[in-house]
Amino acid sequence: MFSIPGKQAVSMTDRATAQITRLMQKGGHSGLRIGVKKGGCAGMEYTMDYVDSVDPMDEVVEQDGARVMIAPMAQMFLFGTEIDYETSLLESGFKFNNPNVTEACGCGESIKFADM
Repeated sequence: MFSIPGKQAVSMTDRATAQITRLMQKGGHSGLRIGVKKGGCAGMEYTMDYVDSVDPMDEVVEQDGARVMIAPMAQMFLFGTEIDYETSLLESGFKFNNPNVTEACGCGESIKFADM
């Protein structure tokens, strides 16, 4: 929908592709659908859900066996994002390095985009 020929909508680090592939194999899912929704102190939050089928309107990104589907409403907000997976002493999880974000709350769970 918001794609540029020859360029994927999002990219994934090696750690993210490994984790997404593990999650897909563990649950027998087709991939992870990522999106955004209203919420949090900065206004928007990322969402991630297991999916068993691809919606025809999803933007599908496949890399090294990992499959991510971008929900239609989120495509313009996520274009150019790098998905990473970080593990620290206290927590682990996906991190979105998104060039479209203008502000984020202190906890990093909520984001704000430039007015589009």
